[in-house]
Amino acid sequence: MGMLKEFKDFALKGNVMDLAVAVIIGGAFGKIVTSLVEDLLMPLIGLATGGVSFVDKFYAFDGKTYASLDEARKAGAGVFAYGSFIQSVIDFLIIAFCIFLIVKALNNIRKKEAAVPATPPAPSTTEKLLMEIRDSLQKR
Repeated sequence: MGMLKEFKDFALKGNVMDLAVAVIIGGAFGKIVTSLVEDLLMPLIGLATGGVSFVDKFYAFDGKTYASLDEARKAGAGVFAYGSFIQSVIDFLIIAFCIFLIVKALNNIRKKEAAVPATPPAPSTTEKLLMEIRDSLQKR
């Protein structure tokens, strides 16, 4: 019974729950970035490079020519898939840049919140009493 309580305490800690939420959101964010890269940016890059697709760039070690990377893999040829690597690097750079922008925006928000002076705390009863005494002395 002690181990179950210990696990419950661990699983329900704020940090663990925050991490779980971050992983789920990160997975969804990864899908968005993948779609951004594959569906929007890569066609533009392909257009700019004359229709070149990075994903299908590879070298077959058996010396034969294949129409696509999938075809070479199905044939069992060893391939050096440098196009997939280039695509992964592009994906990483875009994800890293997006995260940089998010962190930068959050830091700016935190700086603005820190710059706003907090409202001073209400005076304590002792301070109120002293202010009343001061005010009554000034009236005399």
